[in-house]
Amino acid sequence: MTQRYVRIKTNREQIYYGVLKANRSVLVYDAPPWLNGQETDMVLESDTYQLLAPCVPSKIVAVGKNYLKHAVEMGTPVPNEPLLFLKPPTTIVADTQSIIYPLQSQQVDYEGELALIIGDRCSKVNPEQAAKSIWGYTIANDVTARDLQRKDNQWTRAKGFDTFCPLGPWIVREVSVEATIQTFINDDHAPRQSAVISDMVFNPDFLVSYISQIMTLLPGDVVLTGTPEGVGSIKPGDSVRVEIEGIGSLLNQVA
Repeated sequence: MTQRYVRIKTNREQIYYGVLKANRSVLVYDAPPWLNGQETDMVLESDTYQLLAPCVPSKIVAVGKNYLKHAVEMGTPVPNEPLLFLKPPTTIVADTQSIIYPLQSQQVDYEGELALIIGDRCSKVNPEQAAKSIWGYTIANDVTARDLQRKDNQWTRAKGFDTFCPLGPWIVREVSVEATIQTFINDDHAPRQSAVISDMVFNPDFLVSYISQIMTLLPGDVVLTGTPEGVGSIKPGDSVRVEIEGIGSLLNQVA
């Protein structure tokens, strides 16, 4: 089984990084694994902890319109260069935690995405160097208040509400470029979004290199790589499940 790297909080409020075993026990590390954390003798059983979002980034750098068909459904051309925006770290919630529907919005959309976890300090690197700086991969949902995005004509408020970046449930070291990403709403068997990672306009190595020419990426930072076509609205009471082949699934309720 692929190693699944997690961040957890124990019943005693202690926070650790570690590796999730098949029986759901966690082998605890002495530091985040991308900071050369090593195995300890501590093993926590499944009833003694809860999963947290798998990292605590200094920033979340997101990419807009990075799938051709999504750009088309948004009525805009594919950008000639990656279209970047930031989400504050306070948007992050873990698997099973709630997305809070803000009172200011009347249209909140889901956006399932592949997320990159940065392992090294990254400044002005080329794509080959960037590839070595991507420590792992997880799942994200770039929740967006679409009406506010249109109203404001910029994206900070629409993308920045607390709970607007579900992330997790864990990190894996590798993912296939042919892996499928899908988003499901409630108990629907048919996905609302479905694409393969290779459908991206700009691939992960290029994105990290491009971003590093602008801002320094630090270990534990998150890069959201864009969402496929099929975005749509959610409402309180809905559940959103984003699945990526080779990683798993990220499930959150809307409250």
